[in-house]
Amino acid sequence: MVNLDPKNFNADEMIKMDKDHFWHHLTQHKVFESKDPMIITEGDGLIIKDIRGKEYVDATSGGVWCVNVGYGRESIAKVVYEQLKTMAYYAGSAGNIPAILLADKIISKMPGMSKVYFSNSGSEANEKAFKMVRQGNRKKYPGKDKTKILYRDRDYHGTTIAALSATGQEQRREDYGPFVPGFEKVPHACCYRCPFGKEYPGCDIDCAKALEDVILKEGPDTVGAYIVEPITAGGGIIMPVPEYYPMVQKICQKYDVLLIMDEVVNGFGRTGKWFGYQHFDVDPDMVTMAKGMASAYAALSATVTKQGVFDTFLENADKPMDFFRDISTYGGCTGSLAAGLENVHIMEEENLLENSTKMGEYLIGRLNELADLPIVGQVRGKGLFAGVELVADKATKEPLDEARMGKVMADVTAEGVLIGRTNRSFHNNLNNTLTFAPALVADEAILDRIVDAVRVALEKASK
Repeated sequence: MVNLDPKNFNADEMIKMDKDHFWHHLTQHKVFESKDPMIITEGDGLIIKDIRGKEYVDATSGGVWCVNVGYGRESIAKVVYEQLKTMAYYAGSAGNIPAILLADKIISKMPGMSKVYFSNSGSEANEKAFKMVRQGNRKKYPGKDKTKILYRDRDYHGTTIAALSATGQEQRREDYGPFVPGFEKVPHACCYRCPFGKEYPGCDIDCAKALEDVILKEGPDTVGAYIVEPITAGGGIIMPVPEYYPMVQKICQKYDVLLIMDEVVNGFGRTGKWFGYQHFDVDPDMVTMAKGMASAYAALSATVTKQGVFDTFLENADKPMDFFRDISTYGGCTGSLAAGLENVHIMEEENLLENSTKMGEYLIGRLNELADLPIVGQVRGKGLFAGVELVADKATKEPLDEARMGKVMADVTAEGVLIGRTNRSFHNNLNNTLTFAPALVADEAILDRIVDAVRVALEKASK
């Protein structure tokens, strides 16, 4: 049997093999000509260790906000092991025990929702939603082409070409076109940088009204759905004002447009509720999820719908191929489904939603203590999901430049803490928000370590 105990591997040899053969995600490999790649070997709670034994506090839940219950969960490993021994896989055209139980558990957390379609990544979950909209609306509206998907500026929906077609981050899209036709952008909802140059509350919530403008411009008979992140994640940790989603919901209902909530990041306790949309007065038609769904102990995602969306595919049952003609091969991996089921069990048993709420308030309170520093523009967030936008000038809100942002990140890492930042995905240089998404098991002591490290870095950058 393969032995992967980190103690069995020489650091220098592994670093050489990494440089020779491993293509890292989101990385310019030119940097490895002068520095070594980070190789992570162990994790426990929020503490991870690299191949040379250096420890870090992981304030990003695995770098991309997914290890929600923290590292080292033996019960998840055991449940997956037992399931793989019993029955590892069968295509999703048949049921299996963990799939049935997990679907039932998810629906119990989402009043008004009905059906769960499993796949293996957030990008794929959104692809399924787009296909459901397009096929379903061609059945529901014969003679019409009500298939366009509207998306919001600064939101991110995945790495595949269709998901990128629905992504409001221009540099993520750069060089990957031509994109899929039928995707149109709606202005973002960030008050700090209002796209209409107004200030809340005297703004008439124009960011919500803009949805109707785009629907009318495109033609109501052509628009099938609007997809949004409840709280924009990689676009800057942006939480719309309370009036926003009720207005959006009303507009969607007026023009018979399905509302899709992308909960890939927000979901499973990240914001203090099971799903981010539950902070708002809104009732989506479809919800996509991944990341914290199995806390990244296994690849797993889902597209969840109301009964009405599902019922569209029951019509004309006697017509060949008139069902939802889609499959996700790895949506049938029972080990992943078992991991998701145990993940939810842990969250329930340890009251991690309550901890996310309580510790989130503490984290955002501590981050607000940094607001007096000259380069801190705004602190925002919900639950254990927070952002600190950095600026060169508080009055003009000029973004902190790339070199200083890089220095801040390096100085935080030097303090033994790993945080995130918005990437270079905005045409207007808004890659200047520090991001925080620690595991939901975080306590005050470890949050203090995170914020104290950030303060050290920001004080250096403010000089």
